[in-house]
This record gives sequence, C-alpha cells and structure tokens, in this order.
Amino acid sequence: MSSFATSPRSADRPLVGVVCDRFFVGDHDLHSAKESYRRALSQVAAVTPVLIPAAEDIEGVAPYLDAVSGLLLPGGASNMAPGLYGGTEPAAFLVDPARDSVAMSLIQGAIARGMPILAICRGFQEMNVALGGTLHPDIYDAGHATDHREDPTESMVERYRYKHIVTLAPDGLLRDWIRSGSAVVNSLHTQGIRTLGQGLSVEASHGDGLVEAIRVKDAPFAIGVQWHPEVTAAVDPLSQALFSRFGDACRYYAGQA
Repeated sequence: MSSFATSPRSADRPLVGVVCDRFFVGDHDLHSAKESYRRALSQVAAVTPVLIPAAEDIEGVAPYLDAVSGLLLPGGASNMAPGLYGGTEPAAFLVDPARDSVAMSLIQGAIARGMPILAICRGFQEMNVALGGTLHPDIYDAGHATDHREDPTESMVERYRYKHIVTLAPDGLLRDWIRSGSAVVNSLHTQGIRTLGQGLSVEASHGDGLVEAIRVKDAPFAIGVQWHPEVTAAVDPLSQALFSRFGDACRYYAGQA
C-alpha cells in the first residue's frame, strides 16, 4: 500500500477545500459547514480547511482547485436531487441544487488532477453520482434496514452513536489500515448507492446489502464513506486513519504541485 508520510513538505499544513451547504435561516441565504469537519481536519488531518461556497453562478471550479491541495465533501441535511441520476423525488425531499452543481464539478476536477478527496455521507453519494452511479432516493422504500435512519428527537450524542457493523473489503485500504475485517460505524442517511459509479471499488458494505464505503481505484487517494468519521475522529481507529491518511495525502500532493 502507498504511503504519503515521506512527503518533503510533511510539516506543512496544506489548504483543504470544504464544500458548503446552502440553505436559509429565516430570510438569510447562507453557506456553511459544520464545526465537526473543521475540527477533524485541523486536529487529526493537520490541514487548514477553507470553505468553498455552493454557488451555481460561479465561473468554473478551477480557481478553487488551483488554491487547495485536497477536497472534503461533507455530509448535509439535504439529499441529492434524484434528477441527477434518473430517480424520482419522494415527497418532502429537501434538496440543495447549488451544492449539487458545485460538488459534481469539484469531484470530477479533483479526480482529473489526482487531488486527494475525502467524501462523507452526502459527499459519498455525490462521488458515486459524479462517476455515473445511481442512488436509491430512499433506502427504506427500497427495502433496506431501518438502523441507518436519523432520529431528530435524539440528542446529538445519541444521534451519532455507533449504529451497525460494516464488513471491510478483503483487498481494501480500510481493512489494511486497521488490520480488521469489520468496523462499527455511525451511519445516518436516507439515500444510498443503487449502482456503483465507473472506476469505483467497494471498501465496505452493510449486511443488508448497502455499500458503505467506496474508493476511486486509479486515484492516489479518493475515498468516500457513508458514515460520519468526523464525529469520532478523536477516539475511533478507523476515523483517525481516514483523516490522518487524508492529511498525509494532501501534504504529498502539495509537495508535488
């Protein structure tokens, strides 16, 4: 397995772009990302996060990619618009067209450059769709288990607790990193992968058949997970590995740019 620890700029803190959600609070149109992502990037990955706005009228994403050495696609309250992958939109389905537009372009641009990507929850789904895959708009309607569901009446600690076990692929990076065939994760999602995108391999799956982690096979570092490692990055071995190795990959990329 490749190692990024020998980068000549390993002591530096490269900039990592974090894609924002766009939503309204009252009458205010906001771009934002959660503190938990910033904290994990700063404290575990040892990189400097910068926010990329979810604006549909930006003139291409190249200036953003020119400025950063890695890309984080975080989770979000909204779902990907089913029209992007040929699906039908369920009732009461919260979408974020601005983020959809920016995220698709950023993912494709970053992969073309060999830039490191870490995609989480909604970002995991965005990576799959950006590479031609499809989603179940609602995994419960598709017959999958209910232990992926988020309960908004629970406290944040309860909400992000470990929910279920995933099986790690025998030839995958995640299994190699933690020397285990399984892990317990804190998945919270409504959408899920239906068909895998081109050039992707499965890194982890759930017993009900859902894919829970993916990797771009020909990329130096482009990994997506359906769960929330940013919440457990300080204590969980797999979460720590995801962020620390992402940080190493970003430093290596910065040193080669």
